Amino acid sequence: MPYLPPHDEVTDPAVLAPFVARHPLAALVTHDGTTPDVDLVPLLLLDDADGRRLVGHVARANPLWRPGRQEGPVMATFGPAEHYVSPTWYPSKAVDHRVVPTWNYLVVHGWGELVVHDDPRWVRGVLARLTTAMESGREQPWRMGMAPADYLDARLGDVVGVEIPLTRLVGRFKVSAARSDADRLGAHDGIAGEGGGRAVEDLLAAMADPPQRAAAPRDDS
Repeated sequence: MPYLPPHDEVTDPAVLAPFVARHPLAALVTHDGTTPDVDLVPLLLLDDADGRRLVGHVARANPLWRPGRQEGPVMATFGPAEHYVSPTWYPSKAVDHRVVPTWNYLVVHGWGELVVHDDPRWVRGVLARLTTAMESGREQPWRMGMAPADYLDARLGDVVGVEIPLTRLVGRFKVSAARSDADRLGAHDGIAGEGGGRAVEDLLAAMADPPQRAAAPRDDS
């Protein structure tokens, strides 16, 4: 398990699910019993009658789905949304100079056993859901039905479906929550002043109103 101070931990599905949806390209960590490996895989988080799980696909040429290529649970990491934090942004610097640089970020980890679906019907359904999610909000969204049927069938044969029934989903939202409100908001304003656009929007929102408010010892390392 990754290092996770209590003041950074987020487990609320109402917070985690939107973050995963906005950062769907996961780093999927697998292990063949000898060597760890990682692939970038777009994954959807689903929570319905079939349980909470991640679904997606990998290239058929990718050996990770082959029997014997994966042992034990896998881990999917979403994000981070991140930014460097300068000590000059903390108001407390002017008081005692007991401040150091750090890095704030939001990241979500999910664990579970990898399930392979080498089934065209299952894969088609997941690809349709993934495409709908990714194209949502576009003025002219692309739909799978726009591609010639024979071409689409051939492309579907090039991929294999993957599913990860989740045993744990947790976020580490490192947003200066262990510092004073003045220091946290000073860091927020410093990051906002450097721009970054959509890359830091989630981070700024969490720093302005941290989803975790549990008391914790002062430790911003």
